[in-house]
Amino acid sequence: MQKRKLGKSDLEVSALGLGCMGMSFSYGPPKDKQEMTTLLRAAVERGVTFFDTAEVYGPFTNEELVGEALSPFRGQVVIATKFGFDLSGSDNRPGAAGLNSRPEHIKQAVEGSLKRLKVDVIDLLYQHRVDPDVPIEDVAGAVKELIQQGKVKHFGLSEAGVQTIRRAHAVQPITALQSEYSLWTRTPEKEVIPTLEELGIGFVPYSPLGKGFLTGKIDENAKFDSSDFRSTLPRFTPEALKANQALIDLLGSIAERKKATPAQIALAWLLAQKPWIVPIPGTTKLNRLEENIGAVSVELTPDDLRNIDVAASKITVQGARYPERLEKMTGR
Repeated sequence: MQKRKLGKSDLEVSALGLGCMGMSFSYGPPKDKQEMTTLLRAAVERGVTFFDTAEVYGPFTNEELVGEALSPFRGQVVIATKFGFDLSGSDNRPGAAGLNSRPEHIKQAVEGSLKRLKVDVIDLLYQHRVDPDVPIEDVAGAVKELIQQGKVKHFGLSEAGVQTIRRAHAVQPITALQSEYSLWTRTPEKEVIPTLEELGIGFVPYSPLGKGFLTGKIDENAKFDSSDFRSTLPRFTPEALKANQALIDLLGSIAERKKATPAQIALAWLLAQKPWIVPIPGTTKLNRLEENIGAVSVELTPDDLRNIDVAASKITVQGARYPERLEKMTGR
């Protein structure tokens, strides 16, 4: 597996990471713990060294799973986790919890994450969503202290806007920004990616396969269980899925030419955008993991990339990526 550095930091990870959320949370009922442990270890055997979790996934159970499964590989893998939700209430649906990035809460959250992940230091700690009630300088300052104490190595933000990125970076250098980015969510291209390039910050796209849509396996007849949060997303209504099929047709035609799959083309396209971009597709299946890893060796020429851009620019993606309440938590 090729390696990449996140921005100007010394944090080197596999060119593709593994998003672990769906193993415990959000995409239907939690998966079998033993099967997921086997999958996580299979990822390490195949060269994946970058794993993404968060305290809110579960809550807590995903960090426990990742911590236990990866405990034999301490020092060989990089585990990223996130703080920023208030998990004291009982409603644990995605985004149902309020935000809390008060410095004392961050320190508490980190103690919990360290225990669950069975580590002495968190490799990369993200603020999960920007908290409008806490100045970002205070958040960055709290993480800076944790770095000085040796409890955290690197600081990251998720779904932050450019002003927030700049203000935080001035207090404690940011190693990575994690936000949604794929062929059907290209918002970061306008302001965020140029800012990251200027400041030397790495970019970790989540949902690089459009929450499964860009695999080409979801059409307008897809049914989502109420425990699958895609059932709440405007972009996953039958009308939007039908309208967005043009994107799949585009990926499919390129995939055929390259003897690859639509998912591999979608990931290869992301990898080709910048050398400091590290997508984290999630999966709960070994064959999907192997397919995703295969994307690293798909070579897209400048011509291929131009053709994809020209064709994609003619397709208007239908549907917001989140319901309004969750959309408000992004880009702050």
